[in-house]
Amino acid sequence: MKSILQEKPLRLFLFLGGFFITNALVAEFIGTKIFSVEDTLGIDRFAIKMFGQTFSLNMTAGVILWPIVFIMTDIINEYFGTKGVKLLSYLTVGLIAFSFFMIYAAIHLSPADFWQGIKTEDGISNAQTAFKFIFGQSNWIIVGSIVAFGIGQIIDALVFQRIRIWLGEKMIWLRATLSTVVS
Repeated sequence: MKSILQEKPLRLFLFLGGFFITNALVAEFIGTKIFSVEDTLGIDRFAIKMFGQTFSLNMTAGVILWPIVFIMTDIINEYFGTKGVKLLSYLTVGLIAFSFFMIYAAIHLSPADFWQGIKTEDGISNAQTAFKFIFGQSNWIIVGSIVAFGIGQIIDALVFQRIRIWLGEKMIWLRATLSTVVS
C-alpha cells in the first residue's frame, strides 16, 4: 500500500494549504497591532487632510501577511482549481472562528494571582488586562474579518478561473493580479 505522502499532488496541496492557513491565522492575530508606515520606513509622516482631520499612514500589521495569502490563493487555484481554493478557504474560516472562540474562552478563565503581576518591571501592571486587550478584539471586527476573508477568497478564485478561461494558460501574472484587485 502506497503512503499518501508519496503522491506529489497531495503533498503539494498539504504544503500550500498549511502555509495558506498559517498565514491567514497569523494575519488575524497580529492584526490587532496598528503601526505607522512612515515611522517604520524612517520617513516624515504624511499630513493627509480629510474631513477637518489630519491623518498619516497607519495600518494593521496583518497587511504584512495578507498579500502572501492572496499569492497562495492564486498558486493553489492554478494547480488545484476553484474547488481547492474553496476547500482551503472554508477550512480557514472555520479555523479562524475556532481560534477566536478559544481565545475568547481563554480570556474568561480566572487568571492565577502570580501571573497577573509577572511583568510589572516592564510596565505591565496586569497581565490579564494586557492579554484581554491584545487578544480580545471586538466581536464585530472578528465577524467582519471572517466574512471579508471568505467572500474575498471565493471572488478571487472565481475571477482567476474566468480570466484563465478567457486568456488560456498564458499570462498567469495578469490573472493573478486582476483577480486579487477585483477581490
